[in-house]
Amino acid sequence: MNETADVVVIGAGIHGASTAFHLAARGARVVVLERNVAAGGATGRSSGLVRMHYDLAAESALAHRSFDYFANWSERVGGECGFVRTGFLRIVTSGLEGELRANVADQQRIGIRTSIVSAAEVREIAPGLTTDDFTFAAYEPDSGYADPTSACTSLLAAARAHGATLRQGSAVSAIDVTDGRVAGVRLNGSYIAAPTVVLAAGAWAGPLAATAGAQLDIRAWHHDTGYVTLPASVEPWLPTVIDDINELYFRREGQSLALIGLEDGNRIDDLPEDEARSDPDLVDKIVDRLTRRVPDFANAEFRGAHGGTDGISPDQHPLIGRYGPEGLVLQCGMSGTGFKIAPAVGLAVSELILDGVAHSVDISVFDPGRFDAGRPLSADHPYGNLWR
Repeated sequence: MNETADVVVIGAGIHGASTAFHLAARGARVVVLERNVAAGGATGRSSGLVRMHYDLAAESALAHRSFDYFANWSERVGGECGFVRTGFLRIVTSGLEGELRANVADQQRIGIRTSIVSAAEVREIAPGLTTDDFTFAAYEPDSGYADPTSACTSLLAAARAHGATLRQGSAVSAIDVTDGRVAGVRLNGSYIAAPTVVLAAGAWAGPLAATAGAQLDIRAWHHDTGYVTLPASVEPWLPTVIDDINELYFRREGQSLALIGLEDGNRIDDLPEDEARSDPDLVDKIVDRLTRRVPDFANAEFRGAHGGTDGISPDQHPLIGRYGPEGLVLQCGMSGTGFKIAPAVGLAVSELILDGVAHSVDISVFDPGRFDAGRPLSADHPYGNLWR
């Protein structure tokens, strides 16, 4: 069976869903293809942080534009994304206070509500946090977390309401190229002709791009997430926290649990289908590090963990834009931090396709050709590699 579309989006995670939503809302005929189920890959295992603090201003700008969607989801998209405002703290290692202040100043210039707070102010915000190993932190009072699966499926529902088609259990075997331009995609027993293909397939992006003659250095990054019970003494005040000193992040998960992820020990390989836990010492590390920052978590109970897989780029920043044959658009290499920027990236990619250029937010720095040109991205005021 053959059919036609204006745009085929490969991948029904949060990024493919966002782009399909924005394209369909403007009248494009969109088909979204997912090898398994929507939100079944990196999105379903995402930690769902909604914050705007990055050490690269261009990513903060994407997160800032996206925040308006999370905060006003029912009006902007429809349905629910599960956004919970907890406040967000960013704690960096000793010696990086200058970089922290510079990044906060950059974020304030683009309108993000953020500030530098002292350790004493942190104790007022979060009374149970230890603060003896840092002097200042960054604080975003409006930030928090959302439910990645709900966000993804509501975007897809809105896209379908505008006429998009979603096909789950539809693995793409190849992106078809004729005379240097995209002609369509091949599936098992069928073909969809389309002049534009958006590759939003996470850790699968590299092998799929290769079928179109485009070589991407995207590998599979595996990340573990654990869950513990939320002590009654912690529940009233716990914000969302990224703690570089202890190399972890944590947030509440509903009313009774907390979610914890570690920033080190993440396995990187070429196995995109492998979502097994990658760190056998995860539980011991969580107990040790979490209780250093929040001693009351010593009273918590461990409730489980899972592994997830995303695509990671060489500079740990996204690949967004045209690359390879005419008609191929990349939206991949999110490197574990793509959830919170997805609404803005989808909007920008839809503009790139329909208008020839993204005008709502600048995505030019994420040009996939930067590696061919020997220009990998580096942070404006770096804290170091995120996934060490």
